[in-house]
Amino acid sequence: MNNQSITALKGVGDAISKRLARLGIITIGELLEHFPRRYEDRSTQCKISQIRPGGVAAFTAVVEKGELQFVRGKSIARLWVRDETGLAVLVWFNQPYRTKTWKVGDRVLVYGKAIWFRDCIQIESPEVENESAQDSFNTARIVPIYPLTQGVAARVMRKLIAAALQSVEVLHETIPSDIRKKYGLITRDSALREIHFPTDWQQMKQAKRRIVFEELFYLQCALVYLRNQRLNERRSFQHAADSDKVQRLLELLPFDLTNDQIEAYAEIRKDMESDKPMHRLLQGDVGSGKTAVALLALVKTVENGLQGIMMAPTEILAEQHFQYCSELLFRVGVRSALLTGRVKGRTRNELLAQVKAGEIDVLFGTHALLQPDVLFLNTGLIVVDEQHRFGVNQRAILQGKGEVPHTMVMSATPIPRTMALTLYGDLDISTIRQLPPGRKPVVTVVRSGDAAREKVYRYLAMEVKSGRQGYVVCPLIEESEKTEAQSALAVFNELTATLLNTVACGLLHGRMSAEDKETVMRKFVAGELGVLVSTTVIEVGINVPNATMMIIEDAERFGLAQLHQLRGRVGRGAEQSFCVLLQNPADGEVPERLKVLVETADGFAVAEKDLIIRGPGQFLGYRQHGLPEIKMANLADDAGLLVEAHEAGIALMKDPKEVNAVLPYLKHRFERFFGVLFAG
Repeated sequence: MNNQSITALKGVGDAISKRLARLGIITIGELLEHFPRRYEDRSTQCKISQIRPGGVAAFTAVVEKGELQFVRGKSIARLWVRDETGLAVLVWFNQPYRTKTWKVGDRVLVYGKAIWFRDCIQIESPEVENESAQDSFNTARIVPIYPLTQGVAARVMRKLIAAALQSVEVLHETIPSDIRKKYGLITRDSALREIHFPTDWQQMKQAKRRIVFEELFYLQCALVYLRNQRLNERRSFQHAADSDKVQRLLELLPFDLTNDQIEAYAEIRKDMESDKPMHRLLQGDVGSGKTAVALLALVKTVENGLQGIMMAPTEILAEQHFQYCSELLFRVGVRSALLTGRVKGRTRNELLAQVKAGEIDVLFGTHALLQPDVLFLNTGLIVVDEQHRFGVNQRAILQGKGEVPHTMVMSATPIPRTMALTLYGDLDISTIRQLPPGRKPVVTVVRSGDAAREKVYRYLAMEVKSGRQGYVVCPLIEESEKTEAQSALAVFNELTATLLNTVACGLLHGRMSAEDKETVMRKFVAGELGVLVSTTVIEVGINVPNATMMIIEDAERFGLAQLHQLRGRVGRGAEQSFCVLLQNPADGEVPERLKVLVETADGFAVAEKDLIIRGPGQFLGYRQHGLPEIKMANLADDAGLLVEAHEAGIALMKDPKEVNAVLPYLKHRFERFFGVLFAG
């Protein structure tokens, strides 16, 4: 990586450097890693007579004349150019200097979109260069199209990157030669030159393959390093085999564990009975029984004289876990408590004193657990629920609550393998695919139009009359002029005045106070409310087995994974449940992602499709994970390359000499993202 300031390039002063900084470009190395988002093939030339209106064209012609005209204070610059087959007019608006840039008789290379105007081919705002120009970056070649910012035009960006490439004789190699040879990778020097200004499409593909591999390879190396640091340099409490409390809990559970739950707990138990700190992801679809597995692990750590922690992203979910687990824990002799932002003053101080003294065995809570004054006597296990809602650094802070506690993170958002390798490459993974016996798949349908919508709500009213409950989810809290999406407030007011006027309805959204949210939720859980109209605040953390209908307004405005999570709020009891996706009829054909939900209830299949449709940039959101941005790799398209990079990273990090050689580069590249872990 060339860390020389961008201002070292000729022509880059304070103004340009400030604009480039908006793109995250401070150094020459960062400029060289500002990759094209696509390319335009301007290499295939045609004759003017072959140009068709509506298409783009690249051709060579001779300048015949120029003209500058002013209309209502605005300038129109025209340049007439001709080849042996015909005449074309090049037009620029409010760029008067264009008529003086080229002289009569100059041979120019032209590229642009053609229209038919006044019996002549016209090219508006074309790219034009002299044919005699030694280096053509904008025409007569495969031209890179870059992400830009205000004040940095496409031509300027190409010129700067060309200058950066010329400023270095040979770009430093970053991948060992044996790995390059094994995986058929070109050199870094060739890759960076070809990715910006490709000789041909084949060379561009080779360059992209090399750059994607490098990006994924070093991310995998960083994750392997963190994993090895945890396993090789730290020691955790080695738990004894399961004893009375765990056996008693298994007897008290109101259901038999599925084979997947049994296998997942066996993997967790094996980790905890080792002195190497566990760092495991437990993933499974909504309602697959992850909490029961976590509860067994928490009881196991208490059985060994240690304390357990379980953190959830919302107060509602933390309370739900506490309510579900506390009675079972009490019956096996385990003392538990709940700590959220609502616990204040004297009550909080007394609770913290009990935790510090070891008088509380398992503490449930939210982000409140991260506060510096929350101290434990001897932490043995940390469980983090809905892992994708917490950043890497938050996880590290929680791990600091004990000497070297075992850690288990849970996710109800099934993650495709390629994404898991990237997001959780430093974790072992246990997966629960089976749903508990007796669960009926949720019937999912798409409906559109006012008549269909009315019919759906009349059916919901019948369900409530029969003693069941339902959810109505909207994408907004209040009406917005910028979107026609149904708001929770508007839908609540409409339904309670019309189709559901005989039904007890509640309203829930993120702007409500914690007290108001809790009041509404408790009424719904208790069955005092038949319908809950809500925003996506209910995506996580509500378990009401009696709820059999999920109606989602403007479903096309939600992501696929989010829709699947919402659907998981129903189907938790013995009754048949339904999820109705209401689509705005003005949007026409049913979007692909809605069809996916109708066709499958498998969260892992949904996740794979979501990754393909939306791409990794939006899938779960990298920023929330605290992970570095992936500039060129696409985890949907480059799955095979990721597996190779993962394999290569593991192999490299087994060699102590290679680790020492690569570590400074890893720290430089990833310290901003993994600093807390690298330092630890």
